[in-house]
Amino acid sequence: MKTIIKTHLAPAPIGPYNQAIRKDHLLFVSGQIAINPESNTLVLESIEAETKQVMENIKHILIVAETNFDCVLKTTIFLKDMNDFVKINEIYGSYFNDKTAPARETVQVSGLPKNVNVEISMIAYCN
Repeated sequence: MKTIIKTHLAPAPIGPYNQAIRKDHLLFVSGQIAINPESNTLVLESIEAETKQVMENIKHILIVAETNFDCVLKTTIFLKDMNDFVKINEIYGSYFNDKTAPARETVQVSGLPKNVNVEISMIAYCN
């Protein structure tokens, strides 16, 4: 049996998917983009602000699933422009402890939902 994870502190899905799914001790967090859940608007002032909003959205999903960034096993970062990598990596890295940082891949793509610049998904475990 899978459990659907849902919180109003992260943006509602923009398609036929859920914010996250928990199966046993694993949590699969859908790709998050920089939608501010309070205003339902995109945060696109800068790549740093956009990345911070994505990570805050993920943080709230992790909290509702009763886990945290220390328990993230794997992340995937999709970028529209690899030239933003250093700035995104700095914000992204501030959410992790070097000793417990997850495995990760980062890929440049030709387009993302709502024409955003970054999307991040994660797999974590739950106690």
